[in-house]
Amino acid sequence: MEQIIILGLGNILYGDEGFGVLLAQRLYAHWDFPENVEIVDGGTQGQTLLTFVERADKLLVLDAVDFGLEPGEILLRDNVPAYVTAQKIGPHQNSFSEVMGLAALRGTAPNHCTLIGVQPAAMTLAAPLSTPVSESFEAAQDKALEVLLQWGVAPSLRAQPRHLSAAVLDTLAQNYA
Repeated sequence: MEQIIILGLGNILYGDEGFGVLLAQRLYAHWDFPENVEIVDGGTQGQTLLTFVERADKLLVLDAVDFGLEPGEILLRDNVPAYVTAQKIGPHQNSFSEVMGLAALRGTAPNHCTLIGVQPAAMTLAAPLSTPVSESFEAAQDKALEVLLQWGVAPSLRAQPRHLSAAVLDTLAQNYA
């Protein structure tokens, strides 16, 4: 059976930058998935994500990405490019494209990788999601579920949400109440 990994990227401390993580956490809290589907809060882990990428046959990446679109606009992109870049914010940060590039070089990249990205409006420390990104959250969740259905995964809605940490629940309550 194919291993499918849903990978939420970003930092919930910086407003819209936390979109991917919050969407992954919401999927985990509200949906039941078959055993071959794993939801990962990738946060800002960098190269440690290589383990998850290499384990996936199919990878669904959720993230806030600057595509130059209108804030809150959602973009679905198949076959996320894998390339290595020398530009880093700090000496210990590896971008996700570098993780994908390393997996490709090692011959362990997923067979298929889809990105659901949202155009951020603001990435400010200690800010909630911006209004446009918050308003696009349900549509992004629907797109994620559509991709999974195309991959043969039919999640079922949970009667009771799974427990999440108090900080995550507060963030979700502020943004999606």
